[in-house]
Amino acid sequence: MSAVSLTNIVKRFGDFTAVHKMSLDIAEGSFVTLLGPSGCGKTTTLRMIAGLLDPSEGEIAIKGKRVNDVPIHKRNLGLVFQNYALFPHKTVADNVAFGLKYRNIDKDEMRRKVAEALELVQLPDLGGRYPKELSGGQQQRIALARAIVIEPDVLLLDEPLSALDANLREDMRVELKRIQQRIGVTTVFVTHDQTEALAMSDQIIVMSKGRVEQVGAPEEVYNTPASEFVAQFLGASNLLPARCTDVSGGEVALELPGFPSFAIPAARAPQVSAAGPVRLVIRAEKLHLTRPGAEAGDGLSVDATVENVDYQGQSARYFLKVAEHQMQAVNMIDERPFATGEQVSLRFRARDCAALPAGSNA
Repeated sequence: MSAVSLTNIVKRFGDFTAVHKMSLDIAEGSFVTLLGPSGCGKTTTLRMIAGLLDPSEGEIAIKGKRVNDVPIHKRNLGLVFQNYALFPHKTVADNVAFGLKYRNIDKDEMRRKVAEALELVQLPDLGGRYPKELSGGQQQRIALARAIVIEPDVLLLDEPLSALDANLREDMRVELKRIQQRIGVTTVFVTHDQTEALAMSDQIIVMSKGRVEQVGAPEEVYNTPASEFVAQFLGASNLLPARCTDVSGGEVALELPGFPSFAIPAARAPQVSAAGPVRLVIRAEKLHLTRPGAEAGDGLSVDATVENVDYQGQSARYFLKVAEHQMQAVNMIDERPFATGEQVSLRFRARDCAALPAGSNA
């Protein structure tokens, strides 16, 4: 049984449709991320699952039970929002215990559950403090403890890390995944951050303009995008106009100006079934820059000119001119970065490329 099922969900606000005919099954115990830019419908979808918004059409089921008409307080869901929504006049312990007070639990059992939740988020000694006395990271953990103390059927997280600074955000990303795996709760996580989605998720649902563009494991969505939007939104990608000349023997043969002919595995181009125009997808970090004349290795090689350099400390993002194409590559820096105007050799492996039908949309 799926933990959460959405069937042909539509949400309209007047004449504007925020979510279009969305169907989705979320497996029990999984960590699923709704990923997309602002305004794509991901938070609206989460709020419909929570019961904070009613769908205009379609059905929502939690553990096989239709919940369209079930109010939020009867859905047994844990929620953590971007602003944490802690009660400033209540202690940490009272904040965590808030949801338990409506579940007919005696005081001793309540204290035990609160202590366990605070232990789980590694803040066992802060029960007597108030939210204003906590750091942002500590407040985030307390909000999480309050959500999980009720032993929810589903945990809903709406951009819970976005208010944290970069280093703390990375730490909490690891911590949040650790807690989810330990308690095994089905989790639906909303973010616009690709790195968070790729690092934390069992499954990613990429959304754009209220529609699902692709559903899959992080490696699948990243390495074999189903549309140009997905290819561009996840990571730094080069999308180049090319032509498929043949599909046979488990390979897709490609040609594009300025490059030698080559073939990629058919599994990396599942929507390409015949000769014709395509879009070649090459991730920026899969391109390797060397100085001209360096040993070729096992990949393909083309000449390129560095047009600009975005220095990032241990790595650099290079903007390149390759024949008639504008491309970008992200490389670790060895000794010194390449300089603007420098001639380089751009190398890549055919198996690291993907291809989409020209003008593809999911």
